[in-house]
Amino acid sequence: MPELQSDMQLAEKCAVFGIFGASPEVEAARLSFYGLCALQHRGQESSGIATSDGKNMHLHSDFGLVTTVYREEDLAQLPGHIAIGHNRYSTSGGTDDCFNQPFVDDAHDFAFAHNGNIPDTTKLEAFLKSRHVATRKLNDSGMMAAAIGCYISDGLSLPKAITAAYPLFTGVFSAVAMNQDTLVAFRDQHGIRPLSLGRLEDGSYVVASETCALDTISATVEREIAPGEMVVVTTDGIQSHQVVPGEQKLDIFEFVYFARPDSIILGQTVNDVRMQFGREMAVEFPVDADVVIPVPDSAIPAALGYAEASGIPFEMNLIKNRYIHRTFIRPTAELREHDLKMKLNPLVSAISGRRVVLVDDSIVRGTTMRKTVSMLRDAGATEVHLLISSPPVLYPDFYGINTPKQSELIATEMTVPEIRTYVGADTLHFLSFDGMIRSTGLPEAAFSASCFNGIYPTPIGHRAKEISHINLEDVLAHTPAPTAA
Repeated sequence: MPELQSDMQLAEKCAVFGIFGASPEVEAARLSFYGLCALQHRGQESSGIATSDGKNMHLHSDFGLVTTVYREEDLAQLPGHIAIGHNRYSTSGGTDDCFNQPFVDDAHDFAFAHNGNIPDTTKLEAFLKSRHVATRKLNDSGMMAAAIGCYISDGLSLPKAITAAYPLFTGVFSAVAMNQDTLVAFRDQHGIRPLSLGRLEDGSYVVASETCALDTISATVEREIAPGEMVVVTTDGIQSHQVVPGEQKLDIFEFVYFARPDSIILGQTVNDVRMQFGREMAVEFPVDADVVIPVPDSAIPAALGYAEASGIPFEMNLIKNRYIHRTFIRPTAELREHDLKMKLNPLVSAISGRRVVLVDDSIVRGTTMRKTVSMLRDAGATEVHLLISSPPVLYPDFYGINTPKQSELIATEMTVPEIRTYVGADTLHFLSFDGMIRSTGLPEAAFSASCFNGIYPTPIGHRAKEISHINLEDVLAHTPAPTAA
């Protein structure tokens, strides 16, 4: 059995935001700033805003969190009533500033931002090569923007250029684009990443990865942009174009982990779904214990649901340092061991001598969970019962999540009893696949659950060679899991 190296939390690739002001007085950049703040959880590596004042486009982007990227003088340099914004967590290309979004194509007078991933860029590369566009320094998002630019150079408008390039985008995208007088938002045919449309009281239209961003700027949620749909906003109003037939396959990890609990997706409040995960676990895994403790923050609703259904008291006995985001500086192995303690600290007096139900949303590599369980033991917990509010993660994601290779996922290398032993828990239970789906109140057909079942609704091309198929039921039944490729 291979050594499992440093753990990681799943991270979303990006967030997108767009606004078309109802009048020239609308400060689109400032509203975008607030929207991107609300979407900070979807990407903490860099942020950018592009604006249009009807004549010229302006751009500011940099590495860091939203509140550090934009100063008052930066927003002052972003005039205009039309804007698109982007928060990034890199999963394609790298961390160079040339990958920061939005991309502004000065030659073709448009800007573009993308949430998602194109796992197989073969079509894009072939098209761009035929148009003599170099791709060496372009990631998937950059190639999408370059393809749109090619069609604009053919004389097409921005919406028609996107429609023409759409067949080249063989992957996942919730995207926004703009030029001097038009805002466009469009989504892949399966709607794997969320994208919602809202409206301000003054009539301005807003699009965002999640409804929490619309709430932040007091926009009314109108609806979700449909799979395969393109929405175009101009001074003449809003138009909808169904570019290709859509089939909803939202990534269920939006409910499990990514989305903010106050967002609404497919008509369901994320917080309510996560609480139902906990109630389902109380039915599937009754435990005799003294306290239910979540790993903050995403596991809090599931822990509340479990406590409510089981009657075991809920307590916040793992305290999170909310000023710690991604840890970039890790100079030595010794200091690396302090990373978790920087983020979480146990309330020893509230844990000592008690039987603990520890709730988390997922296990990826397992080493962080191992440290967390050890932390509770050191604090005096007499028993630690670990409950995970999703099934075992068995497959890598190719749609914009930074999951590791399949062979690095702990559930592909260990059976459930072996994982329990590895992390040091007294018991370990994963929410069943059916229980997860049932908790959403939606049919299984509405979701992509590729990380759990290996079914990828959008073809992943040559990346399919990177995975081996594993039977989820075998893993949950505690039978040996086959070694992944």
